[in-house]
Amino acid sequence: MRGRAWLGAALVLGAQLRALWLAAAVEVHTAKEVVAVNGTNQRLKCTFSSSSPVSQQLSVSWNFQPEDLGSHEPVFYYLKEPYKPPSGRFKERVTWDGNIERNDVSIIIWNLQPSDNGTFTCQVTNWPDVYGTIGEVRLRVVQKVSFSEIHFLAVAIGSASVLMVIVVTAVIICRQHRRKARDKRMEVADAEL
Repeated sequence: MRGRAWLGAALVLGAQLRALWLAAAVEVHTAKEVVAVNGTNQRLKCTFSSSSPVSQQLSVSWNFQPEDLGSHEPVFYYLKEPYKPPSGRFKERVTWDGNIERNDVSIIIWNLQPSDNGTFTCQVTNWPDVYGTIGEVRLRVVQKVSFSEIHFLAVAIGSASVLMVIVVTAVIICRQHRRKARDKRMEVADAEL
């Protein structure tokens, strides 16, 4: 019986340690979706919380999964200092914009292109919290509004405004004409009396 009691206690302790281990994981927080204009720069915000104080072994990995489901690409890495990618589509186009003391591990992507449409992942490990959630940001790069579209919009709004002024002016002129006609009829009626 003693062996069974010991086994039961070990199982309960193991379950509690596992729950404690999972509770000690790093939690990563990101915006779920970001929309940016082609050719602009965009900050991809990523923050984290950890049950442990920020350690010297804290590391951050940013990766990219293109919309066409091509292979994952490294975007950025941080371990004691930021490391830009030595090659790939984000070489010379990504900058560290985080602050480790504030649990912020954000980056900026420069000169966005339609080929940057996809999902960026942010993963943080903070020893001893090496497990946890992975933050995801879906980036959609949209085209700039062209001059002809802006011109068309301005013409449409201007035309509608001019039409409204014409209608209001016509209503005012009609009312004045009716008032003058009524006044004239009243003068004729008074003169006949």
